[in-house]
Amino acid sequence: MNARRSAPWLVVAGVLVAAVSMRGPILAVTPVLRDIERDLSIASSTAGLLTTAPVLMFAALTPLAAVAIRRAGAEIALMASLGGVLIGTFVRALPGFGWMLAGMLVIGAAITIGNVVIPVIIRREVAPPRVALVTAAYAATVNVGSLLTSLLTAPLAEIVGWNAALLVWSSLTLAGILLWGAHMRRAGTGDRFSGQSVPARGGGGAASAGGSVDPETITGPLPVIDGGGRSMLRRPVTWLLVGAFAVQTTMYYALSTWLPTLAADELGLERSAAGAVASLYQGAGILGAFVVPLLARFTPRFVAPSVICASWLVLTIGLLAAPELLWVWLSFGAIGHAGGFVVIFAALVEVSRSDREAAGMSALVQGSGYVVAASGGPMMGAVFQLTGGWDVPLTVVLVMSAVYCSLLLGAVAAARRATA
Repeated sequence: MNARRSAPWLVVAGVLVAAVSMRGPILAVTPVLRDIERDLSIASSTAGLLTTAPVLMFAALTPLAAVAIRRAGAEIALMASLGGVLIGTFVRALPGFGWMLAGMLVIGAAITIGNVVIPVIIRREVAPPRVALVTAAYAATVNVGSLLTSLLTAPLAEIVGWNAALLVWSSLTLAGILLWGAHMRRAGTGDRFSGQSVPARGGGGAASAGGSVDPETITGPLPVIDGGGRSMLRRPVTWLLVGAFAVQTTMYYALSTWLPTLAADELGLERSAAGAVASLYQGAGILGAFVVPLLARFTPRFVAPSVICASWLVLTIGLLAAPELLWVWLSFGAIGHAGGFVVIFAALVEVSRSDREAAGMSALVQGSGYVVAASGGPMMGAVFQLTGGWDVPLTVVLVMSAVYCSLLLGAVAAARRATA
């Protein structure tokens, strides 16, 4: 064992603090979209590009992120992710829409690396019985970042202006850099991923077996051949996870982009109040992420994904039937989007037979899913502009939620069969 190996609590803490910057910088612009449109003289569809651009980077760069992790090692890759978010935040603060869009592209590219490497770090460091719990903590912390930016950007903008308010959030990324740097100093630069199948682990996680390995074995070109001799691409569970993730993230970004605007339109709220109501979608997700491991512990396996599906349906039906109760439906929806993330990635970790396959499957699920998800914000904004109201856009999301339920339940069933 590497004598300089970092304490597990420091690794987990570093991942969780890094997670604060995995979505918050993207959603920070949503409470001030109307101000950005007005000050930069751009249309709503153009403003929607600010949340679409990072998602497009997720889609385009996820396969390259897997290669970067293989070449640089996981610790350096996550540090590069945080550094890129910090740089992008400052680029976004430069005057003009072009710089703002460029900064969002840099942020998206940097977060792509974090998206891919964090599930693999969790697989490496965490014992199997605790994977769902740590994944839930990761999802909850992602929502912490989203909550803070959704809730506080508008009030900060009233004091210092929306551009400076967006710049404030660089402090969260800097905190992640400092903590992850502390882990790297203790662990050294050697990467402990292995492309080999990992036997049943004890409390020490996958890395307890020994020292450094060749970073070239972290990931590999897709498809990855599993222990059964079949391509990962031929496994039904892979494509069910791709589909479920794609539909969920599309709904998430469609709603997250326009929730402050929807709240202002439907409830007649001012900017800060609308942002506060919309932040419930992120805030309740902090608790919602832990619904899955809690249900998994005390109920049959299909209960958790069934609750996730019901949450999405309650959200979309409620927004259509009684928009004045927006805060109620968002609380339910938060369980769906946070818990669904946990279900999908816990299943991914469960069916992966090596660190290499976990990285490859994570790249495939996220890369393919974000290709579809990039359309969420512009699609909802375009349908709103065409119809002049929110009923048709929300009906589209309702149909998507029904499709999502069938994909998620199918993925869970396939994962159970694959590991039986």
